[in-house]
Amino acid sequence: IDYRGIIFVGVMNVGGDPYVIEYNCRMGDPETEAVVLRIESDFLELLRRIASGRIGFYELKEDQRCAASVMLVSRGYPGNYEKGKEMEIPIPPTDTVLFHAGTVMRDGKVYTNGGRVLAVSSYGSTPEAALQRSYTHARQVLYDGKNYRHDIGQDMLLLAKGDR
Repeated sequence: IDYRGIIFVGVMNVGGDPYVIEYNCRMGDPETEAVVLRIESDFLELLRRIASGRIGFYELKEDQRCAASVMLVSRGYPGNYEKGKEMEIPIPPTDTVLFHAGTVMRDGKVYTNGGRVLAVSSYGSTPEAALQRSYTHARQVLYDGKNYRHDIGQDMLLLAKGDR
């Protein structure tokens, strides 16, 4: 087939070895947020060129910093989750971007409106620094029923260092 798009590969650490657990013809979530954060080029132009088959001479410019994301979710996710919880979201530092997923704004206030609520994505000079910044800001976002995994990225950091 004449495929034009992105192939996403999901990897899991199994006993110290990386295994492909899925692949899709779309980007995964929350991995996408960390990847998009590092693209300095015009992302829309990149997608247009992919779609039209004119990618050959396109120069993709990347931010050399590392990036990591932590997904905040609602109580009950991935099953029956709660909605409509008012959120307190402090302004993130310049090295952190918040990607709204399951939120809604009403009367100037932000509320939860889905299972996956907010991806907190940060830059860092190392993967560890980027992840730490994301966790630091994730703790500052407040809403009733907020939950997130505290181990995201830890196993892959060990693989990257060669520790098993």
